Amino acid sequence: MVNAPLTPLHDVHIIGGGLAGSEAAWQLAEAGYRVRLSEMRGGGDMTPAHQTDGLAEMVCSNSFRSDDGDKNAVGLLHREMRTLGSLIMREADKTKLPAGSALAVDRDLFSGGVTRALAEHPNVTIVRERIDTLPAAGLTIVATGPLTAMSLAESIGAATGKDALAFFDAIAPIVYRDSIDMDICWMASRWDKVGPIGDGKDYINCPMDKEQYYAFVQGLIDGDKTEFKEWEKDTPYFDGCMPIEVMAERGVETLRFGPMKGVGLDNPRTGRWPYAVVQLRQDNELGTLWNMVGFQTKLKHAEQVRLFRTIPGLEKAEFARLGGLHRNSFIRSPELLDAQLRLKSAPHIRFAGQITGCEGYVESAAIGLIAARFAAAELAGTSLPPPPAETALGALLGHITGGADAASYQPMNVNFGLFPPMPEDVRKADRKLAYTSRAREALAAWMQVNSQSAAA
Repeated sequence: MVNAPLTPLHDVHIIGGGLAGSEAAWQLAEAGYRVRLSEMRGGGDMTPAHQTDGLAEMVCSNSFRSDDGDKNAVGLLHREMRTLGSLIMREADKTKLPAGSALAVDRDLFSGGVTRALAEHPNVTIVRERIDTLPAAGLTIVATGPLTAMSLAESIGAATGKDALAFFDAIAPIVYRDSIDMDICWMASRWDKVGPIGDGKDYINCPMDKEQYYAFVQGLIDGDKTEFKEWEKDTPYFDGCMPIEVMAERGVETLRFGPMKGVGLDNPRTGRWPYAVVQLRQDNELGTLWNMVGFQTKLKHAEQVRLFRTIPGLEKAEFARLGGLHRNSFIRSPELLDAQLRLKSAPHIRFAGQITGCEGYVESAAIGLIAARFAAAELAGTSLPPPPAETALGALLGHITGGADAASYQPMNVNFGLFPPMPEDVRKADRKLAYTSRAREALAAWMQVNSQSAAA
């Protein structure tokens, strides 16, 4: 593919049509600026993890995690993005599925909604092309994600003078609902917790007794796994998406206190909690596809089928997608980017999304949102100060652009540990609500000040 130059008909060039690039394009278009959105999928190229050419395709889980904006940092980020007119959150809300207190979506309907919204927007031009080098001029947002094409990754490396960092990300399998034995499994959420939709019975639970659990753990450890290429061997995993067999290697009880925790799940056939449990979460609106929660894996496909069919209730499981492993790359953002996500060595270029080292769908989209708003302010001849550190958006941005140690920088989900600490007199039990209450006030004040500045 060639590098198509930014034409005078466009104000900003966005490279990458994932969640961050899609959100950035929407924010700029809604602000009245013309966007060229370059996406290589659909133009003859594909990544090792994507399956479609849809914008904002979700390649791993179908969950945006907790939607509790009062006591959860990612739920607070959801709320802030909705307040700022996020396309990603709008389409997620339209396509949400029962998942307890989590926000899970039908991934195909979600991607379709985002693609349609951008394709129909008069200020957005979607071009199916691979960009091989960083543009030499013109406002640009690079949101190519963790699977940036090698040619562009090399161009980024040349511009930054730094070797790319990388980690592995693993994909969980998806099972056809009608192949699950519901005479063994049952429907329930932990502690029967009811979310904004659903009835408190949002997960399929496959119970294991002690003997079955230990045999399964040993099977994970002994299973035939994907071999690494020589250049991949020293690449660290991200703890938030650890392959299940790697967790198993950390200790026989590790999974029972992680994704296979049985606590809070009463088996209606025994009246007791299972020793361990495998949970499946609805993956599409029809309810025909269910993904295995926390079961990201690098086991070879044949081994996955063999081992996962030893799980009670999944003996005859049919898989719509098996797990996989792909290499994710990101830059050393705290050292390379300024407070407005601009590349210090080439300030006409901003970075957004997972390539900056944030982790998670929502976090990626959030950084795309704020990168676009910084670019819009620059185009308007004004300066937009970063969101306050007390907000989820500001805390995440601060971590990426200077709050983390550059030498040991690793991908991070949004969490309250990134926020300025609460005064010591705030009780521990009250701190989560105190964080979110303070964040709401800080975001409202920031929006009001910037609204007044724009009007002036």
